[in-house]
Amino acid sequence: MSKHEDSQAARARVPAPGTNRQPAGPASAASASGRASVGGTPAGRAAVGGAVARAVVRAVPPGSGAGEPDVAGGDGSSKEDRSVKKGRQRPRKSKAAKKRRRGNILAAVSAVLVILAGGGIVGGTFFFDGVTAPEPRAEDQMNIIYYDGGAKKVLAKRGEARINLPYQKINEVMAHAVVAIEDKSFYRHNGIDMKGIARAAWNNVTSEDKQGASTITQQYARHVAEMNEITYSRKLREAVIARKLESKFDKDQIMGFYLNFVDLGRGRYGVEAAAQGYFGKSVDKDADPKNRITVYEAAVLASIIKQPYPDAKTGHQGYDPDLNRTAAQGRWEETLKNMLDENWITQQEYDQRKYPTILKGKAAGKGSASAEEGPDGMIVRHVRHELREKGVTDEMWEKGGLRVTTTINEKVQKAAVAAGSRANPQSPMAKVSKDYQSAVIGIDPRNGRVLGYYGGDSPVGTDFGGYMDGDGNGVIDNGGQPAGSTFKIYTLAAGLRDGISFETRWNGELRRTDGKAISNAGQDPGGVCTSGGGIKNCDLQTATIKSYNFPFYWITEKLGVDKVIGAAKAAGVRYMWSNSGERIDLTTAPAASIKKNFSPEAGFGQFRIVPLEHAAAVATIVGVGTQYDAHFVKEVSWLDQQTGERKTLGDNLKGKQVFGKDQMSDLLGVMSEIPASTGNSLRNGRDSVAKSGTWELGQRESDKNGDCWFVGGIPQLAATVWVGEKADPVALKESNGDSMFGSKTPAKVWQQFLNEAAEAMKWEEAKFPERQRTGDAKHPAANGVEPPPEKPEQTQICQQFPGLCPNSPRN
Repeated sequence: MSKHEDSQAARARVPAPGTNRQPAGPASAASASGRASVGGTPAGRAAVGGAVARAVVRAVPPGSGAGEPDVAGGDGSSKEDRSVKKGRQRPRKSKAAKKRRRGNILAAVSAVLVILAGGGIVGGTFFFDGVTAPEPRAEDQMNIIYYDGGAKKVLAKRGEARINLPYQKINEVMAHAVVAIEDKSFYRHNGIDMKGIARAAWNNVTSEDKQGASTITQQYARHVAEMNEITYSRKLREAVIARKLESKFDKDQIMGFYLNFVDLGRGRYGVEAAAQGYFGKSVDKDADPKNRITVYEAAVLASIIKQPYPDAKTGHQGYDPDLNRTAAQGRWEETLKNMLDENWITQQEYDQRKYPTILKGKAAGKGSASAEEGPDGMIVRHVRHELREKGVTDEMWEKGGLRVTTTINEKVQKAAVAAGSRANPQSPMAKVSKDYQSAVIGIDPRNGRVLGYYGGDSPVGTDFGGYMDGDGNGVIDNGGQPAGSTFKIYTLAAGLRDGISFETRWNGELRRTDGKAISNAGQDPGGVCTSGGGIKNCDLQTATIKSYNFPFYWITEKLGVDKVIGAAKAAGVRYMWSNSGERIDLTTAPAASIKKNFSPEAGFGQFRIVPLEHAAAVATIVGVGTQYDAHFVKEVSWLDQQTGERKTLGDNLKGKQVFGKDQMSDLLGVMSEIPASTGNSLRNGRDSVAKSGTWELGQRESDKNGDCWFVGGIPQLAATVWVGEKADPVALKESNGDSMFGSKTPAKVWQQFLNEAAEAMKWEEAKFPERQRTGDAKHPAANGVEPPPEKPEQTQICQQFPGLCPNSPRN
């Protein structure tokens, strides 16, 4: 219910049939003087023969097409009438139905009497409504996307701004066409069509034909007051505002207001935007004649006003010629005939009429990104995608008027762009090749809201963060990047689920099941795990921190690749690409398909995934195992054309515990050692967790790395960073010529992003939960080889000089 409908102004009442009960309130036959009020004052009542009549009217969506020939069946008849014509009998009405009908007719008669006496009611309410007639704002029909926060700062706009023309410049053929089809007596009435109101009151109660009976002035009054329901209280208030408009402005001014605000379909508001969209012309009377709208084109636009869009409820396709040419042309004929009747066109012009050619093209409301928007414009793709999933249709987007509050925090966003874009001289990316690209994504692990997102400098280019289609239709087929060792956090999550402890031991000399050696990023076997038990007996914690591959291959082999990838899916990864380049949807693929398309190398990151989805899953780990859907839309609202109220959809903040909290504390405890080990601790020793990752450019080119990652975060923000090539695969190098690894430039980007975001947000130095060690150190999947027992004298020497015995079991 709109804020104005509590007024119930001038609503008449009748006692229920068979009773003599009087309505509550001070009204009586003695006070039946047409007392009325607006807003919070007592409702107006009018006495009819000592009793008070109450009119009951059902609201009808604007543009429903009710009562139109092409809705009812081509001849204006109702469904019931048509059934009789076809020889079918009308169903007999019950006594109760007849009684209700008599009551409705009585109410209608009373209502008509009250409304026809509306002069007194209008006079009584005239000074209670302060009325202004603001010029329609140029951006009212645009879709406006905001950053999160109370300031309502605009992130982006989509659509074409309304083009307001001074009323003196609007071609009179446009005004005449609109009057001819919408309100033939516009230039003769005082803003209110009493006959039309009475007719609508009778039809609304006695039949299924719902009529608004609004003059052009009343239609604009409805816009001013933001009222849309067809009820008598609303109609009377609308009439009051219409009368005040008529007393304050002349007809040409009111017509100018109306023509600049009216919705003409395709997301085009105002006749100038519509003329440009449908015909590539102008309604400016001073425009060049060849670019000036004709009377026939003006009639097309005027004919659209009644219903510019299809109505899913009634099935009526509206009057956009592209969607419903027959109905549109029929209404166009009616418009021209009325113009002839009013002597606004000549008989010759009427006789020579020819339906104009309509331009085809995308709706104004769709809009498109422009390079000038910068990196933040990329976010709109994800907004579009999420809105569709929320049920906000493309038609609603095209129509415009959406107000979207994103989850993007302007401060965190600024930090993401500053860290990831080489356009910033202080970014670590500014020191490496211009052919390199980064993606920087920050997600609140406590609710899944994306706070910062950098996927490229231009919103019209490739989305390196999410590989989202340019119109927000979904992830492109050829997207994603190999996650490298950052995928190991899901292998560990699967292992922890199965009871594998970080104390388990693994043999790095074993070959894969196909007989090939397991690569450890080119490290000398003699130097692998020297501090963790040696290459044959390496503990899982050391292997995780040092990022050795062999334990992760064997965990995946022993548990099954479907369980490891299942952990990634549970955390938030949806798509992975097989070696053949096929995109696999993990949410629908059965275990057999996963086993068929992925090998145990998945356990250490061979296969491509989407950085945004990886970031969402990282947030699940950082959030101690609670998974939230990563999202960009915090709230979306739009004006409901039936009620006049703004409807709102918020975000879903329901989390799901997908991993045990104790197991995640164990994993986070190990990950907390990585920032210091790579030299990327955060400012002031802030508690953080991380995992680096690198994937080789080619299977046998261990010194040429093509994708580098650093992921992790702090309790308030999960941060994921990828660095790779913009176009063709290249071997990534640091500024000094060394091969790039995840612990180098990507880690520096990650470090800068978190430091700057935490400082800008003034976050406290929160702590991760205390580590709880879980699992079985003797898990059957472990394959480490215990060294032979030491001799007593050797044990004594090793205790005195530990560096001489690197392969001794750890204490």
